[in-house]
Amino acid sequence: MIDEVTTRYSDADLAEFKELIIKKINKAQADLDLIKSAYMNDLNNGTDDTSPTFKAFEEGSETMSKEANSQLAIRQEKFIRDLKNALFRVENKTYGVCKVTGKLISKERLLIVPHATMSIEAKNLQR
Repeated sequence: MIDEVTTRYSDADLAEFKELIIKKINKAQADLDLIKSAYMNDLNNGTDDTSPTFKAFEEGSETMSKEANSQLAIRQEKFIRDLKNALFRVENKTYGVCKVTGKLISKERLLIVPHATMSIEAKNLQR
């Protein structure tokens, strides 16, 4: 029988990862709130009394800004969802196990990319 300790991270390691993930979720949520407030704010720079040509440029720029913010918000929401899924894996003690190889993902990788579900080895096989 395979020793369970070698196929998963220790409870102490999981607690460390949990703390890291919660901090990342809080920061990501604050960043998302900032992106959303910028998106909702219309960013009116007081161009009402300027020339029509400048106003057209400003409105075009504003539209591009809103699209960029929308894309950023979508990416940030996915990042938060991935982090919450990682937190769920911590809770059920499957965190850090590669979904492809079944081996432990290196601690160094998880500290950098805490929502990783694949080892570097598995990622390289995808290419």
